[in-house]
Amino acid sequence: MDSKANKIFLGQIGAAHGIKGQVRIATHTQDPEAIGSYGPLETDRPGLTITLTKVRLQKNVVIAHIKGISDRTAAEQLNGVSLYIDREKLPETEDEDDFYHADLIGLDARLESGVTIGKVSAVPNFGAGDLIEVRDPQSGDTFLYPFTRAVVPHVDIAGGFLTIVVPMDAPEGEEEPD
Repeated sequence: MDSKANKIFLGQIGAAHGIKGQVRIATHTQDPEAIGSYGPLETDRPGLTITLTKVRLQKNVVIAHIKGISDRTAAEQLNGVSLYIDREKLPETEDEDDFYHADLIGLDARLESGVTIGKVSAVPNFGAGDLIEVRDPQSGDTFLYPFTRAVVPHVDIAGGFLTIVVPMDAPEGEEEPD
């Protein structure tokens, strides 16, 4: 891939499924089956572009045929391949409250007081929901916050920032034990 900055990560191919070349795909699209509607997808393997056909949802993964892949052995060779699309091929968001996770990367993370605490460096999801990863420019440390309306009540893509309400683990006035 030439310019990763303009690429949106849509999903990753997993294990082969069956004997006719189908694969499992963990998608990162709002509608998992929509991954098949974007046309040819770029990959993290130089020169490899794939087109998904016959996409269907099975539990929490998508099962898909890949154009040109017709047996299990060929499908197994694609395990772990990441799938991308150019940002400009995605539709524009219609509402100011709608955005792509990739649009959040690089935004200033501010407290409600307006103090900047860092920049958004990633939007990971380890299975329990999306998180906002904020990197402190002074120390280089990163902090993870739940990406919920309560913790991130305001996102201003045009303004270049989001607001974070830092969750407190201990009730106010109590000290942490040594």
